[in-house]
Parts: sequence; C-alpha cells; structure tokens
Amino acid sequence: MTVRVGIIGTGLIGTDHGQKLARQIAGATVAGVTDVNRARAEEVAAELGAAVFDSAEALIASPDVDAVLIASVGPTHAEYALACIAAGKHVLCEKPLATTTADALRVVEAEVAHGRRLVAVGFMRRLDAGYGQVKAAIDAGDVGEVLMVHNVHRNPTVPESYTSFMTMTDSVIHEVDTIRWLTGEEITSIQVLPPKRTPRAYPHLQDPQFVAFTTESGILATVDFFANAQYGYDVRCEVVGSEGTASLVNPTLSTTVLAGMDTTEIPPDWRVRFGAAYHAELQAWVDGVARGEAVGPSAWDGYAATLVTERGVEAVRTPGQPVAVAGIEKPPLYR
Repeated sequence: MTVRVGIIGTGLIGTDHGQKLARQIAGATVAGVTDVNRARAEEVAAELGAAVFDSAEALIASPDVDAVLIASVGPTHAEYALACIAAGKHVLCEKPLATTTADALRVVEAEVAHGRRLVAVGFMRRLDAGYGQVKAAIDAGDVGEVLMVHNVHRNPTVPESYTSFMTMTDSVIHEVDTIRWLTGEEITSIQVLPPKRTPRAYPHLQDPQFVAFTTESGILATVDFFANAQYGYDVRCEVVGSEGTASLVNPTLSTTVLAGMDTTEIPPDWRVRFGAAYHAELQAWVDGVARGEAVGPSAWDGYAATLVTERGVEAVRTPGQPVAVAGIEKPPLYR
C-alpha cells in the first residue's frame, strides 16, 4: 500500500518533510499540499509532483488523501487535528499539538470519543539513536533507579521575534517530552531560574534560562537552555541513576587533529542534528498508517507537553517560584 499524504503548511519544516516523503520514505507519496501562501504551496507542489488544495479543510476531506501531516503555525494545529479525527484519517501533527491546554484536551477527548488512536505528535527525539540508547539503558535497569536527568539545549541564534515565553513553547517542550518518555512519569512542578543575560540577547528575551522539573516520584530534571549560544546546535542529556549513568552526546560530524589540537565539529542546526530522527519518525508513521495503526507520541503526550509548557510560561513570569502542574487522569485509550 502506498500512503497518500497531504501536507498542511509548506514552510521550512513542511517542505523538509515533503521532500523526505516524496523521495526517501518507502511506501509514501505526497498527494497534495496547502498553505496560506498560495504561491509557496504551488512552488512546493511543483517540486514534489503534488496537487494544491485551496484550504486545509479541502485537503483533509479529499478522497485522494489517506493521511495528513500538519506543519502549519501552532495555533492552527488543534483545529486541523480535530478535523482529521472527524474524517477518520491518521495525522502526524508537528509540535505542539495545541497552543493551549484546553485545545489539547479537546483533541484528546475527540480521539477518545472516536474510540481509537489516529493522532501522532512530532516529538522526533524519541526516534534519535542516542536518545534511544539512553532509554534502553534505563529500561534494562542498567543505571538502577533514575534519580536525576540533566539536559542541555543550545541554539546558535534565534530571530528577533523569539521571546522569553517561546523558550518553553518552542524549545524546552522537546525536553518536556523526553523527560516524560525517559522516566515514564508525569511532571508535577516546574521552576525557572534566570541566569545572567547574554549580551547577545534581544532586550525582550531572557537568555539563557535554567529550568527545573520534578516528576511524580521526585526525580529532578533540569534543562540548561541557551538561545544564542553562537557556537552551534548543542543537545545533550545525562540520566543519573542509583547504579550508574547514561549519557547522550552530540554525534561527531567530523574530527580534525592539527598542530597539537583535536577539534570536533558541532551540528550547525536542528536539521543536521536530527535529520535521521525525522526520517525515522516519518517512516515509522507511514508504516503504521499502512497497517491502520497510530505510531508515535500520542495525543495524550501532546496534551501533557502543552500542559507543562503552559505552566512553564507562568514560571517564566514568576522566576524562582515553583509552579505546580496538575492535569486530568490519563484515559484508558492511552494506557
């Protein structure tokens, strides 16, 4: 079976996904695209050999589209995911599932009412080989009981439109998901500690930020986030257990030994660092759709991440103060 995918949003991530689906992912083809920028949609459609739809609603309803990839702006995600559930079509929604907890909960409730999973959320780090090895070490009991999780997330730069709150909603949301996934526990509190600001930050941006999470059993998880680190895209993770540790480091792109120095190249951006993870995510999702299964982080995972980051925005507003995180009980569909 060839899965005919419709793509909503032909910006950077939507185009990147479309190119992979059209050229690299087995069992998939791009049937159509749509974007509020019609000219951009037509340009991408011509490149991928796809049709152009006048609206997301038309794309979702089309009998020529088997499954939908949502890569539009965040505030549109929940409505499009709801439309996919109503149409009975599998959907891979880029993070976030929704920009508010209330909207994320609407998606969860709609899927529960539908009776089976259709939604997968694009937390691609779960498909990264390094994160997978850390997870395997935890699940095998190699490190004993997990006590702490330390995370580093540094970007070379961010645009002027990036705000202190986007630290949570656009960046640390990835660590929120990986903390939940690695520990198997929900996050119960969040605290933001603002270090000295870098002179590279725009006046409206607190950068860097240090975030501390607590989980249900008392695991402490931290995130050192730096939006304007300058030197490259740097993502690392260390899990500290009662019997040992498991660490994720940046993959080595190249190493040069010259004049008494050993230098290692750091990935320049997220596309280089997580390109293989995005490929694995798309292949797993397409394979699942072909079998009639939703593969990947669930709508519940999307809801939980939005809930935590929404409380995280509150924590940014009240630096140093712990903010409690409390959500609904997980429905049986996701257990």
